[in-house]
Amino acid sequence: MDRFKAMQTFVQIAEQGSLTRAAESMGSSLPAVVRSLAALEAHLGVRLFHRTTRRLSLTEEGRHYLPSAREVLLAADAADRALKAEAQEPAGQLTITAPVLFGHMYVAPAITRFMKRYDKVRCSVLLYDRTVNLLEENIDIGIRISPLQDSSLVAQTLGTIRRVVAASPDFLARHGTPRHPRDLAGAPCVRGRIDAPPQWQFHEGGKTVSVTPSNRLEFNHLAPAVEACAAGMGFGTFFSYQVLPYVAQGRLELVLEAFEPPPRPVSVIYPNARLLPARTRAFIDWMKTEFSGLRM
Repeated sequence: MDRFKAMQTFVQIAEQGSLTRAAESMGSSLPAVVRSLAALEAHLGVRLFHRTTRRLSLTEEGRHYLPSAREVLLAADAADRALKAEAQEPAGQLTITAPVLFGHMYVAPAITRFMKRYDKVRCSVLLYDRTVNLLEENIDIGIRISPLQDSSLVAQTLGTIRRVVAASPDFLARHGTPRHPRDLAGAPCVRGRIDAPPQWQFHEGGKTVSVTPSNRLEFNHLAPAVEACAAGMGFGTFFSYQVLPYVAQGRLELVLEAFEPPPRPVSVIYPNARLLPARTRAFIDWMKTEFSGLRM
C-alpha cells in the first residue's frame, strides 16, 4: 500500500464528501479510490467512514485522523517546495481570519499594505466573532485575541489588548463615577454579546472580583453596543481598541482602570508545520512588523 497516496485519498474523500467526487478530483477511478481507502482502513485497523447507499460520513476515528493526515500532506508538500520557496517571491492564495471589529479596524488595512508589497499574493479575509478551527475550515492564518488553546497550532504574540469598562461623560455625570467594581452591582449596562457571561471579572490584589451589573440593553454585535454606551445607556465592558476612538473624541471615558484583568495577547496563529509556504512566512513577518509593540 502506498500510505501517502492512501492518506491523500482519505483527505479528498473527507473534503469532497463523496467517493465519486474524490475520484474525479484526483483524476482516478472509483474502484481505485475504494481500494485505497479499504487498504488504509485495514492498515489502521479502524473504519474511517460510515458508508450507506445515500450517505458518507466520518467515524469518530476518522474525525480524529483527519487533522493529522492533513498536516502530514501539508508538510510533505511544503518539503517538496522548500528549496524553491526560499528563492521565490511570495505568491498564491492565503485565507486569513480575524475578529470582526479588530479585523475591520486593524487587520484589513495591514493586509492591504501587504498585498501592495506582494502583488502575486491573493487573499480571502474572513471576519468572525467566534473561535475558528483553522484546520477544519481550511484557513491558513488567524489573528486571535486570546491565549492559544489548540496544541496543533503555533501562536506568535503581536501585542496585548486590555479589557476595559467605559461609559459616556453624561451618564457618569448622572450616575456617578464608580470607585470600585462593587459600585457596578445592579448598575445599568450595555452588552455587545447576548450570550456573554452575566458577571464581569476584575482583579484586586491578585484576586478575581466578580460583579453582576443589570442587563439594560443587549446586542448580538459589538459596534451598536459601543454606540449605545456612548449615547449614555449604561456601562459597557469592551476590548480597549473597540472604544479608544470614542475616548479620543470625548464620547466615552474609561473607569476602574486599576481593577482591569490582565491584558489579553493578540497573536498570529497558524498550523504547526515545520515548513510553510513563502507567502505564509512573509505574511507572519509582515504582521509582526505591523503590530510590533502593540499595547492597547
